[in-house]
Amino acid sequence: MKNRYTIAFAILILSFSGCTKLDEKLNGQIGNQGVSSGNVASLLNASYTAMRAPYQGPWEWWALQEFTSDEAIVPTRGGDWDDNGAWRELFLHLWAPDHARMAQTFTDLNSVSYVSTNVLQFNPSPMQAAQARFLRAFAQFSILNGWGQVPYRNPGEDITQPSKVRKGPEEMTYLTSELTAILPDLPDGPNYNATKDAANVLLMKCYLNKGVFLNRASPTFDPADMAKVISLADGIINSGKYKLTTNYYDNFAPANNTLSTENIFTAQNIGGVDAGLVKDMWIAPLHYNQNPPGNNGFSTLSDFYNKFESTDTRLGGAYPGVTNVSGVKAGFLIGQQVDQTGALLKDRRGNNLIFTPEVSLIERDPNHLEVAGVRVIKYPIDYANVSTNLAENDWVYYRYADVLMMKAEAQLRTGLSGEALTIVNTLRGVRGASALSSLTLDNLLDERGREFFWEGMRREDLIRFGKFLTPWQEKPTDNPKYLLFAIPDNQLANPNLVQNTGY
Repeated sequence: MKNRYTIAFAILILSFSGCTKLDEKLNGQIGNQGVSSGNVASLLNASYTAMRAPYQGPWEWWALQEFTSDEAIVPTRGGDWDDNGAWRELFLHLWAPDHARMAQTFTDLNSVSYVSTNVLQFNPSPMQAAQARFLRAFAQFSILNGWGQVPYRNPGEDITQPSKVRKGPEEMTYLTSELTAILPDLPDGPNYNATKDAANVLLMKCYLNKGVFLNRASPTFDPADMAKVISLADGIINSGKYKLTTNYYDNFAPANNTLSTENIFTAQNIGGVDAGLVKDMWIAPLHYNQNPPGNNGFSTLSDFYNKFESTDTRLGGAYPGVTNVSGVKAGFLIGQQVDQTGALLKDRRGNNLIFTPEVSLIERDPNHLEVAGVRVIKYPIDYANVSTNLAENDWVYYRYADVLMMKAEAQLRTGLSGEALTIVNTLRGVRGASALSSLTLDNLLDERGREFFWEGMRREDLIRFGKFLTPWQEKPTDNPKYLLFAIPDNQLANPNLVQNTGY
């Protein structure tokens, strides 16, 4: 076990120093002669661990997907959360190639790709190789999603040469063929490992977004691709392994590894011992005077909050082991906040702590700085491990609900609106919402927002539905160049990377 964590820690440290340097260090430290099957297992575990930096928590990939969308905002509250305008640049779609958060995310995603590739040069078993290849494909899908071009190396390649780069059509062909090839060698479980079902969900996402990644400004949806989405979904549905979880927040709770009946691919976190950055999902939005003390930052917008019916259980409420300990609810926090005894909480000025739906990108009213914006607790707080900051909540990448909703979308885009409506209304019924009378692309996008809010997929959805450039609350219409992120300045020394148009 010591070897696993030593290697994992080294790789995580290296992931912050750039992809070329990471490859150079790994290949300099470990030669083929000294790697045993146990070392290969440790390297593979380190690939899973390397996923934490870019994916877990609200600082990197999640931030780029959510704060560029209509469902999350970081208000500048007086002098708090200004950060030289970095959060405002994301929300207003005004980022440039020197945006530090974007650059770090690009580096860390590529690190996952390269660390996973590194496993392949040390004679892994077929199952180990398949898992490493899946993690590489998972990261490369995100890179393609964000930047439209994907650096890559082959196992054992000369690291003194620049990484090669695949762009949209070539990368899409690679991803679909790669995922299909590794399917037979992937395990069936557990769900915190790369599995056959996880690969099939990623294949669904590839086919659903294929026309988008090839032409974001005017995407097309080939009926053959949509048929593949439906077929892959049916394979997962007909397996009988998953069903919608009755309590929505059980999917994200500290014991979600046992409570959830719909989580397909997660990142395992072991409370108090070994965990990622889940705790930041409640630290960032909570107020300073709540338990645990938060940073009074992240909020949702009133227009997004108002998309929910009052009976919709996804709005949240009291959650066992959370509300009775602290007064904090799961889901959307609005109105007067209380502690576990019901006593009214105050802000730092002594006013009642009443979260308001009204929020501005820049808050200037001193009486509104600490209360503006509905806060969101997607992952119920793990109070058993608050003192260590190592939460038990497994990070959720893929859920069964997404399989159902992607199938419904593929059906709707190919004229099967009745079948799609049945799926959506079944899901809405489980969530306590009333049935829709008809299904359109617009209300399907709204439903995806209600089901997958703050799960790091809203930007992808808005682009696919043609809504990413439209104005929404606090954001005007913007330039089509922002359908892609800028290649970070510090990556352009690689001549195979070309800055995206408009930057």
